[in-house]
Amino acid sequence: MEIISSEENIGLAYRNIKVNKGSKTAGVDGKTITDMKNWDRARLITSIQKSLEWYVPNKVRRVEIPKADGKKRPLGIPTIRDRLIQQSIMQVLEPICEGKFHERSNGFRPNRSTEHAIAQAMTMIQQRNLYYVIDIDIKGFFDNVSHGKLLKQMWTLGIRDKKLICIISTMLKAEVAGIGFPEKGTPQGGIISPLLSNIVLNELDWWITSQWEEMPTRHEYKCNIHSNGTANKNPIYLALRRTALKECYIVRYADDFKIFCRKRSDAVKLFEETKQWLKTRLGLDINLEKSKIVNVKRNYSEYLGFKLKAKPKGKKQNGETKYVVVSHINEKVNRKILMRANGYIKDMFHHTDKETAYRCIGQYNAFVLGIHEYYNIATEVSKDFHKISFHVNRTLKDKLKTRLKRPDLSKLKGKAIIERYQQSRELRSVFDMAVAPIAYVQHRNPMWKRTSINKYTAEGRASIHQNLRGLNMNILLYLMRNPVPHRSVEYNDNRISLYSGQLGKCAVTGKTLKREEIHCHHKVPRYLKGDDSYGNLRIVHVDVHKLIHAQNAELIQRLVKDLQLTNHQMKKVNALRKACGLNAIE
Repeated sequence: MEIISSEENIGLAYRNIKVNKGSKTAGVDGKTITDMKNWDRARLITSIQKSLEWYVPNKVRRVEIPKADGKKRPLGIPTIRDRLIQQSIMQVLEPICEGKFHERSNGFRPNRSTEHAIAQAMTMIQQRNLYYVIDIDIKGFFDNVSHGKLLKQMWTLGIRDKKLICIISTMLKAEVAGIGFPEKGTPQGGIISPLLSNIVLNELDWWITSQWEEMPTRHEYKCNIHSNGTANKNPIYLALRRTALKECYIVRYADDFKIFCRKRSDAVKLFEETKQWLKTRLGLDINLEKSKIVNVKRNYSEYLGFKLKAKPKGKKQNGETKYVVVSHINEKVNRKILMRANGYIKDMFHHTDKETAYRCIGQYNAFVLGIHEYYNIATEVSKDFHKISFHVNRTLKDKLKTRLKRPDLSKLKGKAIIERYQQSRELRSVFDMAVAPIAYVQHRNPMWKRTSINKYTAEGRASIHQNLRGLNMNILLYLMRNPVPHRSVEYNDNRISLYSGQLGKCAVTGKTLKREEIHCHHKVPRYLKGDDSYGNLRIVHVDVHKLIHAQNAELIQRLVKDLQLTNHQMKKVNALRKACGLNAIE
């Protein structure tokens, strides 16, 4: 609790929440991050620290969002104060839990994504030849988590601060507006809920692992270490395969998981065992209609918007048939992509003025880029998108007609779209704005998470922050630990972001700044109703800052002489002076 309530941790929590789109969604009190940004930093820290001394959560706002199957998913949205407290707690709990979580747990974890889960699933089928897949769907997982069991699991993981345990228990029992106090479940929508759900299912991961991978052997076997630091356990697995044990491996993304088996008889037994284990150990039921055993040589197994199947391709050296994984976008997602694409095209059709059309095209392009980036790990992604493009292109031609033209690349707007899709023959434009071709996508192999990437070690952070090379981390830490007093929390937060964004260099001269030379300038001053937003601030050299605001002729002359600015740099200074309502320097 001392770490959670520390000034640095609460400040970091504000930074993390601010960049989250959900921070603009109000809770029951109607307040968002906008209501918090003008607070004095010290006042905000003190307020959160007082709340943590005797924590009483506000009511949780209940919202229901539609699901693909027509049902509705309930979301619980805490107030912005409670979200800030949850973020402060999560930042301290996450590193503890990450050290205990399973390698093949991929959902809601730092530096992990669906790509890693798909890569692991493909490896199980193609490289380990595990063709029997147990698909289990947990019925209403987030709504049925046992509070008592969760708190015991946290204690087992090493989270033993009793005050913190009490706070989390209080969070779980926070009143839901219009419904009452929940007796079980972790509300989806809370910042800490994904971490808590992973704590619950972490026990499942290690139980499945104990059935085969971590089964103790009578003899010690020599295991070589791979270049990535993991052990090669093949000698152990070869010995275990001579026993009657069930060979099984789990791949999980949040509450969506698969168990891969070598034999159908093993899969049948393990399916029943897992169902009973979930019920007796975690108090969770499975959806029997959606849960099944799939032989991927014969049928597709659906996972995270993809469907996977093993298809024969040639022979191995020993004469056996070789199988490779073929993956597609599943049918539900295909229909959803088509409906959303047509919706964006209809928006373009209804807006004929340039400015609004550019906005609509930008939304469509962002959508196409997003789905290409997510689904391009499917081996048959190109075929799937060609089928979708037949209908999308027909809608484009029907709705936009004469406005849709073959583009002249030299006059085309939309740099990112041109760079990515300029080789496509289906690239079109509306009002000289590039329209992304939905069929133009190339497959890339999904990759496992690199073990070197870990934001909780110095080496891992260095790997993540390669784009910040040259940044003086000591100065960055100094800025974090020494906020400007009596300034808003938004000002001090953006000051840190700007220093990182400008790589520690002056916005005018481009020279690397020493600690004592750093000044944060308001482009539009506060006395002219300027705010502390990121776009209204610049990090500049202290003398440049003086020159921007200087009105004394002698001082201006001396600063110009000392700084020796080029014509281009002087233009920048004059632009900043103009925004301050001052005359340009000749």
